[in-house]
Amino acid sequence: MLKKIAQDIKKYKSVYLMAVPVLLFYIIFCYVPMAGLVMAFQDFRPTQGIFGSSFLGIRHFTDFFKDMNFTRLMRNTFLLNVYDIIVGFPMPIILALLLNELRGKFFKGGVQTAIYMPNFISMVVLCGMILDFCATEGVIGGIMASFGAEPRNLLQDPALFKPIFVVTNIWQYAGWNSIIYIAAISGINTELYDAAYADGCGRWKRLWHVTLPGLFPTIVIMFILRIGNIMTVGFEKVILLYNPLTYETADVISSYVYRRGIYEGNYGYATAVGLFNSLINFVFLWGTNRLSRKLTDQSLW
Repeated sequence: MLKKIAQDIKKYKSVYLMAVPVLLFYIIFCYVPMAGLVMAFQDFRPTQGIFGSSFLGIRHFTDFFKDMNFTRLMRNTFLLNVYDIIVGFPMPIILALLLNELRGKFFKGGVQTAIYMPNFISMVVLCGMILDFCATEGVIGGIMASFGAEPRNLLQDPALFKPIFVVTNIWQYAGWNSIIYIAAISGINTELYDAAYADGCGRWKRLWHVTLPGLFPTIVIMFILRIGNIMTVGFEKVILLYNPLTYETADVISSYVYRRGIYEGNYGYATAVGLFNSLINFVFLWGTNRLSRKLTDQSLW
């Protein structure tokens, strides 16, 4: 076995060399820091370090389960991701299908550049734009006034936080995420399109019977990965957009961990909450992968 691996490395050494930086990145920044998870079971004090801090067992976990914010955090985190999956997950697929139908080279390139650009905007700048758009005297407020409605600050309405969050996520990431599906479409055998055209299939039928089946394995894999992050919401955008008026619908696990860990310095408790969140994500990932393997024969492992 080892001899076969050594021969494979020797034969494809350039490919393995290209993979070394990626492996080092994940080892240094993802796997080595996992040793710090021991803080979830300690009354961690930076001055005492991991080896000097007292051991508490699962006290941090039980304290989190008893926290008055537990139900709210779980509900908000789960619903934000469900809404994003229902509305946001299909958007990159739709964009890729639409871009595939464009024929003008320069026009297609211009459209792709335009929809990719929001992904490169700084999160702070993007949230500043959202705050300005949603302000009482912002763009949306001006549109509301032109239709006779009373302008108001939309981000002060708890019921509107989730829709605003999801819609702006689509604007920011849908174009960039469509790259994966565009690449998958380009890998579909063109002879299948020629055969479908020869059989009298129009654009819609070629899309339905050739493009979508060719995309299906990629869609399944991306969906499994997305479900694996069902309880993950980046805290940066949340803390930049929420306020005390919207805590009830905007506060999520990551923003709670940020407050408890950074503001209050309770590193052990914040680590425990983060570990609990990761375990839930793993259960969803494992379950979705197993279900997909049974239903579609497509899976991550």
